[in-house]
Amino acid sequence: MLRSSAVRFSHFLPSLLLLLAGLAAAYVKDLNVFFTSLFNVLPTLVLLLGGAYCAVYRRQRELFLMVTVYIAYFLLDTQTDYYRDNGKVREDAAVVFHLCCLLLPLLFGLFAAWQERTHLFQDMVARFAVLLAFGSVALGLEQSYPQALLMWLSEIRWPALHGAWMSLIQLSYPVFIASFLLLAWQYWRNPRPLHAAQLVGLLGLFWMLPKTFILPFTLNIMCSQVMLMIAAAVAHEAYQMAFRDELTGLPGRRALNERMQRLGRNYVLAMSDVDHFKKFNDTHGHDVGDQVLRLVASKLSKISGGGRAYRYGGEEFALVFAGKTLEECMPHLEVIRESIATYNIQLRNQDNRPQDDQQGRQRRAGSSASSVSVTVSIGVAERLEQRTPEEVLKSADQALYSAKGAGRNCVMAFGQNRRGAVRMDAAAG
Repeated sequence: MLRSSAVRFSHFLPSLLLLLAGLAAAYVKDLNVFFTSLFNVLPTLVLLLGGAYCAVYRRQRELFLMVTVYIAYFLLDTQTDYYRDNGKVREDAAVVFHLCCLLLPLLFGLFAAWQERTHLFQDMVARFAVLLAFGSVALGLEQSYPQALLMWLSEIRWPALHGAWMSLIQLSYPVFIASFLLLAWQYWRNPRPLHAAQLVGLLGLFWMLPKTFILPFTLNIMCSQVMLMIAAAVAHEAYQMAFRDELTGLPGRRALNERMQRLGRNYVLAMSDVDHFKKFNDTHGHDVGDQVLRLVASKLSKISGGGRAYRYGGEEFALVFAGKTLEECMPHLEVIRESIATYNIQLRNQDNRPQDDQQGRQRRAGSSASSVSVTVSIGVAERLEQRTPEEVLKSADQALYSAKGAGRNCVMAFGQNRRGAVRMDAAAG
């Protein structure tokens, strides 16, 4: 639970830092020439760099989110520039501002929830068509019926729900709330850095709009920060794809190799392997095999004693204990081995599996489910003088083979004989 909470917090952390930085910068009253010039070009610079980054990685949803934010920035920036230069607003300022307050959260929520499910080119054409349709209708109405559109937008439809604190048109608030709930539900269903960035970005836009004509450069700063949140989320997910195993959620082989270069002088490495996994896979199928790997990974991720679990490959996992000795690590390895051996895995009925995950969890232990159990063998080695991490890992792998030879379901240290292996059945005997 703690690790899950930490992972979710890491999803939000970059976006929250960017949001706080934007809020702090927006309230600075006296800006020197450098920052004034920077804020003038920052949104365009972020769009060009972030948009190119998203285009290279074919992240069209993120690209259209940036474009949506930038279009709103361009329309409102034209109005604020005129206001700063002339001391008064343009004649169309009210209708343009109200349209942005309505369409920005609507399109942001739409594109944020719109996942790529078709061919890339078809998806791009569909998104562009939606953006063009909304933009064309809004522009046509604004040019042909400006006063009627302004009255329709600014009308207070629900007097009982209207408060003096509301500085936006009443219609924009239910749109913001609906978009926020949609994105919150999306994150709850599929926690990802991108979904977290979309939520925080929407909050940033909600704060920004009422301050557009009040705080100088608020528009420039917050639009840039929201686009940076999206670009940072893409980078975060690219890092996860490179360093985190998709099936188990554990850090992968590349993350292990990087960690091994920063272990210091004292450390312990362990290699763990699911016993008889190939036979188990052939008997129950690959879906059940994946379920077992996720269960073992979940157990190993909770290793105590300062250990960190990694997916090494196949059914093998690595455990890293930095700054520890072999004697300190062995009890923790034995605890995790026993917790896996004594856990009954409820097999899911694929033919009658509920679509909803919560219902699936409630029914998993029902009468229609069968249960199995698996065991793991663990080999462990400690860093000695003049030994590299690769050599220590190789020694742990040799100890793993010794544990297999000792009957499996045991923890064996490098150089330990079979009599010294820690086994559940031997302890019970």
